[in-house]
Amino acid sequence: MPDIRLSPSAAARVAAIARKQGRDTPRLRLSVDGGGCAGFQYKFELADEPQADDLLVETDGVGLLVDSMSQPFLEGAVVDFVENLGGAAFQVVNPQASSSCGCGTSFSV
Repeated sequence: MPDIRLSPSAAARVAAIARKQGRDTPRLRLSVDGGGCAGFQYKFELADEPQADDLLVETDGVGLLVDSMSQPFLEGAVVDFVENLGGAAFQVVNPQASSSCGCGTSFSV
């Protein structure tokens, strides 16, 4: 099974967003798409139900869904939620990425 994790701070943020939207089950979908300034980019969205090929990882009652095509690019990754002077955002700490862009949403392998 791939080693992909959702940090407690990211889980808490997903749960808060899901509550505001009236969703019963908080789930964050993370996928990797081609594009971005470094070759690949992360895509985040709330999800209702897992797809047949999804990996489901749970932290504090919150699910992280990753499709089978994205899993190899995210092996060992941790999805975190970070707040600083520049703002607040989900951030992927990905050991598979050999480089990333300044905005942190795209990477290369």
